[in-house]
Amino acid sequence: MPMYFDRHHGRFSTCRSDSTALKSVLRHYVLTPEELIRAQRSVAFGCIKYADLSHNRINDYVFSFDKMLDDRGNTAAYLLYALTRIRSIARLANIDEATLRKAAETTELVLDHEKEWKLGKCILRFPEILQKILVDLLLHTLCDFLYELATTFTEFYDSCYCVEKDRQTGEVVKVNMWRMLLCEATAAIMEKGFEILGLNPVHRM
Repeated sequence: MPMYFDRHHGRFSTCRSDSTALKSVLRHYVLTPEELIRAQRSVAFGCIKYADLSHNRINDYVFSFDKMLDDRGNTAAYLLYALTRIRSIARLANIDEATLRKAAETTELVLDHEKEWKLGKCILRFPEILQKILVDLLLHTLCDFLYELATTFTEFYDSCYCVEKDRQTGEVVKVNMWRMLLCEATAAIMEKGFEILGLNPVHRM
């Protein structure tokens, strides 16, 4: 029988509580027909548009459906999924926007891990990127930045827990709020970048 693993907290056992937690995860990630249609449209149009904008507009490039639809690398499919994944962190921890806004006013950022620093420095470059594309109108610079931000976030999330859950009940027992704020800042920048590029994010993929 295969084992199922929670990436930060070890394996799910076959006991009732973990089975319930797994069912909850499956319910969360199975799309409704309406969500599936929205996701299909967003990904389909986004992939074509992003494939064009991610190249320097003054240079030729090879048009490839296989490449633009790839969910790995600097593609819309990868970035849309990355944003969906980031947004799901707060949702699964039952943290709403009001809580995050309040935390932003009261929580001290303690960046004591190298991946936190790396992500924080990447986030701070966003105004510089916007200023650059306002001057030269080359949107591939923004695409490259969003891809760098997404991959930097992945490194951060793989190394730094944001939400800790009880292994038996699946209930949230600890939330690292300053890391949640890094998640929120990353998601907000990606959403603004998508808006500039004309991409429509989806809530679930």
